[in-house]
Amino acid sequence: MVDYDTLAKTIDALVEGEDDAVALMATVACEVHHADDRFDWTGFYRVVGPELLKIGPYQGGHGCLTIPFSRGVCGAAARLEQVQLVPDVEAFPGHIACASSTRSELVLPVWDGSGRLIAVFDIDSDQADAFTTEDAERLAAILKAVFDRV
Repeated sequence: MVDYDTLAKTIDALVEGEDDAVALMATVACEVHHADDRFDWTGFYRVVGPELLKIGPYQGGHGCLTIPFSRGVCGAAARLEQVQLVPDVEAFPGHIACASSTRSELVLPVWDGSGRLIAVFDIDSDQADAFTTEDAERLAAILKAVFDRV
């Protein structure tokens, strides 16, 4: 399991004084990816236009380059602006298989300091039912602390 207290402190120290969203995303993706073996793909899809996400900084194998808000788990997180905790991606209507190894997924909306949706943070696992509500809550708190500065 992730030591979220240490992870939050580490990320906070690394991003101190930084307000560039892409630099922040790159740092968060790297630190979270290496925090737990459950995390097979960890990264951001940035809001780049009306109802459109484009791949941003990430760790792991390749991802989908673009995702409309109308498709997949990431699209649902962006469209609804709600966390998507998916224990079995095969059971999620409209799931996009960017990697055939993905079995479960956690996607969190990311807002800037003014409350504007700027991205979603996507974590894929090659294990079924890999994520908990604690993962979602603790990661949401880290994202808020980091991206409130943008």
